[in-house]
Amino acid sequence: MAQPDEPHAPVVPSCPLPSKICDVVRSERPRSCCGMAMAGFRTAKYQLPEWHRRNAGVCYQAFLAGEQAERGRAEAKSLVKHAAASAQRAQEYSKATLGQRLQDVHFWRMELQKEIMELDAETNLLAAQKLRLERALDATEVPYAVVVDNLECRERRQPPDLAADEVERQLMKEADLIRDIRDLLKRTIIQAATQIRSNRIQKENCELDWSDKVETYHIDDKCVGYCSDSTNVQFHPSSVKFEENASTPKSWAQFSHDNISRAEQEKLASVQLRSLINSIIHDASEDLRMQRAAVSEAFDTHCRELDGAKLRLEQHLQQILKDIGDEEANIVNLKKAIRDKEAYLKVAHTRLYDRSFRPNVELCRDEPQFRLVNEVEELTVFLEALKRKLMESEQNLKNLEETRMKLEKEIAVKANSIFIDREKCMGNRVRYPVDLEVASYKQ
Repeated sequence: MAQPDEPHAPVVPSCPLPSKICDVVRSERPRSCCGMAMAGFRTAKYQLPEWHRRNAGVCYQAFLAGEQAERGRAEAKSLVKHAAASAQRAQEYSKATLGQRLQDVHFWRMELQKEIMELDAETNLLAAQKLRLERALDATEVPYAVVVDNLECRERRQPPDLAADEVERQLMKEADLIRDIRDLLKRTIIQAATQIRSNRIQKENCELDWSDKVETYHIDDKCVGYCSDSTNVQFHPSSVKFEENASTPKSWAQFSHDNISRAEQEKLASVQLRSLINSIIHDASEDLRMQRAAVSEAFDTHCRELDGAKLRLEQHLQQILKDIGDEEANIVNLKKAIRDKEAYLKVAHTRLYDRSFRPNVELCRDEPQFRLVNEVEELTVFLEALKRKLMESEQNLKNLEETRMKLEKEIAVKANSIFIDREKCMGNRVRYPVDLEVASYKQ
């Protein structure tokens, strides 16, 4: 930078300088030497000393004015250089400050952008888990309908098979388990929806902050590009003030930090909820699988018991049918025996009747008469025994027929129970989902 020129030495005027400019006294008039005739020529004229003094004063004033102007020019030139240097330094410092500010804004902008992307990805993952919950909830409708249908079908069993057996107990337990799982899934779906809403609200807050940071970055970046030669700069005197609602650097950074912190908290809560959803679906699937196996085992055991009971009843029925045939043959034999004995009795009665007509002394109690009477008595005893036995056999046949009817009814009841449990209930349970956890992934 050029050094300011040294001030020139003062130039001494050639005319003598009066001690004071005000020494010229205008009130003194030149004295008249020619009398009254020359008065008109003398009144407006100065004396020669006055003229010299006045010239000297004018020169001195010119000298002082020039010297003062020269000092002013030197000071102005120095001030211009100092102002230019100061303005350049101030502009460079402001530019550096704006550059640092751009780095700060860029840092928080990138942090917010990263948080927004992570929170959006986490929200999408949680939404997928919520969809899994909804699919799992839909998948429980079929098992619940199957269980209810099983219970309703088993109500159509006939006594005495209409009993509160192990199968019914396991079915009731399964129905209660499915209801509890459905309630848990519904509550978890509501919790997931609430968390998704919280994630999106916090994501929106971060997006608003990020948008402000982007706009601020563009503004400050444009400000960094301004210089003295820019054509789009102008005076804005009203902007040279602090806004009342302006933040401080500390509160500005704290605002973004709080947004990121809250986003991290929501993201952590979302991650924990996703883990909980995985556990809920897995545990519910395992519980349903184990209960389904318990119900199937109870059905298998009960059907085997029914098959065994039905087989034993059928064996008894076969024996009863054989006994009925034997008893019917026995009754036929007894009736034939009674008819045969009655024929013998008729012969004995006829002999006794005819011998009762023997005349006079010929009506004798001889040995044939005693034999015929004994024969009648023996035949009467046998006939009474045979008739009693016939009545007993007929009662036995009636009892056997009643037993046959009971056995056939019991067999029909067992067959009905087997049909309900094996064909209706177990056949309907084929629609039961294999795995609730797998069903939650299906489209």
